[in-house]
Amino acid sequence: MDTFEVIRTRLSVSTFSEKQVPKEVKREVLEAARLSPSGLNSQHWRFILVDGRENLKKLAEMSTTGKWVAGANFAVVVLTNAEYPFHLLDAGQAIMSMMLAAWNRGVASRIFTGFDQKSMREFLELEQNEEAQRLSITVVVGFGYPTKKIIGKKNRLPLEKIAFYQRYGQPITQALS
Repeated sequence: MDTFEVIRTRLSVSTFSEKQVPKEVKREVLEAARLSPSGLNSQHWRFILVDGRENLKKLAEMSTTGKWVAGANFAVVVLTNAEYPFHLLDAGQAIMSMMLAAWNRGVASRIFTGFDQKSMREFLELEQNEEAQRLSITVVVGFGYPTKKIIGKKNRLPLEKIAFYQRYGQPITQALS
């Protein structure tokens, strides 16, 4: 797929098939995160790949919004350093890079942010590492092949409602027509 087609058709999915995602695709997903931009080129984010049914179940148990991750093929826990005022922007760029790289290979994804920070930190053994002690768990992204063919139909506002020209409220059509 070309880039715009990947963006246009990617949807969040919470039901995954049993089909295993190959290691090279997992590596590609993590490489996409690594190659993402970061403020001041700080590269402060870190990524923990979690797989295996029992480990994914544990992630689900610690979540208030991500019980579905138990059925994913793998997950990536995104850690950021909150000392950087742009850490959430950096995380967002890395997350979207991973999700788009995965979808380009037919692997669906979804994020969750509701989890018990303390329990998850213990599970990931973050307190046992000096560098990791400074990091916050920002989000968990679950990945896997979708159970059925997905047709990317998004419920989005029209461009004319969200984009303007020169000033807020000025129709974007002035610039794009």
